[in-house]
Amino acid sequence: MAAKDELGRRGEDLAAAHLSGKGLTILERNWRCPLGEIDVVARDGSTIVFVEVKTRSSSLFGHPLEAITTVKLARLRRLAGAWCEAHPGAGGRGAHIRIDAVAVIAPSGAEPVVDHLEGVF
Repeated sequence: MAAKDELGRRGEDLAAAHLSGKGLTILERNWRCPLGEIDVVARDGSTIVFVEVKTRSSSLFGHPLEAITTVKLARLRRLAGAWCEAHPGAGGRGAHIRIDAVAVIAPSGAEPVVDHLEGVF
């Protein structure tokens, strides 16, 4: 596995642990369909949460959240719709959806920093 892929996987693991620690239930990770991939799908009470995770080893070239563009968020919204279509009834009656972003800065040999923004789109 390439170093970039390993860093991304580590970031997704840290993001999932962070979300679980906040009381969210992880439903799926790396869900794929023809439109693309959702990094994490979780439940927060009656809300289904679709999470985009961005990981960097440092903020030297900007914060990871800066890589989440409006185009990427629009694609994630379409992916959220596709996930809901593929999982009818998963949210239960009256469920809501939310799109979150998690940024992970995971420097080698140092404690990672996880930033979680709720309802970014």
